Amino acid sequence: MLLIDNENVYDKDIVQSGTVLAFDFGERRIGIAVGEHLISSANPLTTIDNESNEVRFAAITELINVWQPKLLVVGLPLSLDGSETDVTQLCKKFARRLNGRFNLPVILVDERYSSAEASQLLNQTGIKGRAQKAMLDQVAAQTILRSYFDSVSR
Repeated sequence: MLLIDNENVYDKDIVQSGTVLAFDFGERRIGIAVGEHLISSANPLTTIDNESNEVRFAAITELINVWQPKLLVVGLPLSLDGSETDVTQLCKKFARRLNGRFNLPVILVDERYSSAEASQLLNQTGIKGRAQKAMLDQVAAQTILRSYFDSVSR
């Protein structure tokens, strides 16, 4: 995990008693999940399906205003061997923008296998193949958030 907190606003007690938004970043779509730190809940919320940063950040602003999160978690896409890719760099830039725009701490967590796990979860609920497209990114964000909660509860 990597914390991005340019304004030093991270306060463990506040973060661990509040709402968390998690993001599965992609160049085309961003899946978003919401959770509560106190009970380690994680639920898929929505998918932003737009390449325009203006549209993306307008939608994220609205979600932050509604949910009032104390922490943002962003899945960090790495290759299977753990090395960084071009998308890793774009994702880090996205995470820094979230921190700068909303003055909220952002934690980057390894997201390897999150999409595969999300697809498997959707298969188990009877949603298969192309029908998964609308839900896959937000369920991947849910798995990223669960992974974060698992790592801090150890």
